Amino acid sequence: MPEYNGYGVIWDVDGTLVDTGEMHFASWVQLAKDHGKPFTRQMFKDTFGRRNPEIIAEVFGTHYTPEEVSAMGYSKEEYYRASAKHGVDLLPGVRPLLEALHEAGFKQAIGSSAPRQNVDLILDLTKAHRYFEAIVTMEDTTRGKPDPQVFLVGAEKLSLAPEKCLVMEDAVAGIEAAHAGGMKAIGISFVGHHPEQTLKEAGAELVVKTLAEVSVETVLNILK
Repeated sequence: MPEYNGYGVIWDVDGTLVDTGEMHFASWVQLAKDHGKPFTRQMFKDTFGRRNPEIIAEVFGTHYTPEEVSAMGYSKEEYYRASAKHGVDLLPGVRPLLEALHEAGFKQAIGSSAPRQNVDLILDLTKAHRYFEAIVTMEDTTRGKPDPQVFLVGAEKLSLAPEKCLVMEDAVAGIEAAHAGGMKAIGISFVGHHPEQTLKEAGAELVVKTLAEVSVETVLNILK
C-alpha cells in the first residue's frame, strides 16, 4: 500500500476512540455533590467535550479562584480515572482503522479537551499509544471546542497543513472546531451524544454509526 504520510487523522477521545461518557457523568455528579450543587443529564449534554475550566464556570459559577477551579477539575478527573482503571475498550471498528491508517503511512494524533493524564491512561489501557505521533490535550490549549485550537496544534505537531488533516469526532462542537480550522471531519454517532442528523447539520463530510464503516480509501476520498 502506498505511503500517505502527507495526510493526517486527528482523533477525539471520548465518544470516538472509547465510550467513557457515563464515567465522566458520574464524576461530575460526585464533584457537584461535594460542592452542594446539582448536575443533570442536560448539563452534561450541553458541556460534553469542553475544557474543565469552562464547564466549571458554566455549571458551578465564576466566583472561584483559578486555584480553586484547578483543584475542582483535578478532583473530578481523579474520580474519572479511578473508574476508568476498571477497564476501557476501543469502540467498534476503531482498532482496525487505526492499524490500517498506520500501515498506509498516515500521521495520527490525539486532539482532546481532556487532561493529559486521562488520555495517557486510556491509551495505556487500550494499548493504542503506538498509533499516535502527537498528543494534544487540555494542557496544550487555552480555548476549548468549537474553537479549532486543539486541532490546529495537532496539525502543527504532525507538521501538516490543516487542509491535509481529517478529524474523527462524535460531538457537534468538535465538528465545528474541525471546520473552523480548515479541516474535514467524520462524525461518529455510536455513543449517541449527538444524533446523526445533528452531526450532518454541523457540517460533517460523512456520518457513520461506527468506524467499521470507514476505510483508508474513505479517508482519502474525503481529503483529496
